[in-house]
Amino acid sequence: MANDSENPMRQLVIDKVTVNIGVGQAGEALENARTLLNRLTGKKSVITTAKVRNPVWRIKKGDPIGTKVTLRGAGATDFLKKSIAAKGNKLSSGSFDREGNFSLGVAEYIDFPGAKYDPKIGIIGFDVSVTMKRRGGSRISRRRRAASHIGRSHKISRSESIEFAKNALGAQVG
Repeated sequence: MANDSENPMRQLVIDKVTVNIGVGQAGEALENARTLLNRLTGKKSVITTAKVRNPVWRIKKGDPIGTKVTLRGAGATDFLKKSIAAKGNKLSSGSFDREGNFSLGVAEYIDFPGAKYDPKIGIIGFDVSVTMKRRGGSRISRRRRAASHIGRSHKISRSESIEFAKNALGAQVG
């Protein structure tokens, strides 16, 4: 049986990086968040809406409450490395779930390398969620015809994702 490092289809890769800012209401704060995401990522952001009603916060189902951008490919990796650098190259081990995905939050966008303070926007933080996959075989669960589930040996574990973050992204996990 081949070792994982020898088999290219068992290599871990970043499927997507989702950058999210939740502001809780429509208006100027939401527009500032959209402007910030557009500047940081170079991509067009989309509005996220409330999925449930929350009367305490005066949110109805369908209200615009945030904005997000999904990045893939080399741009996703570059943005993720900058985001980890904004956190001092440190990630908490609690940030990783059992499927190997992980998330981090940047408290102030001015910590992000290359970002300059804009008084019109103010201080806003953002969340970064990373979805991992193996190079081969993840499409089997999403395809329309003959869809199947991913086998246990091909799923990504938490420890594998932590090792990927240490080796490929240069993060310290503790």
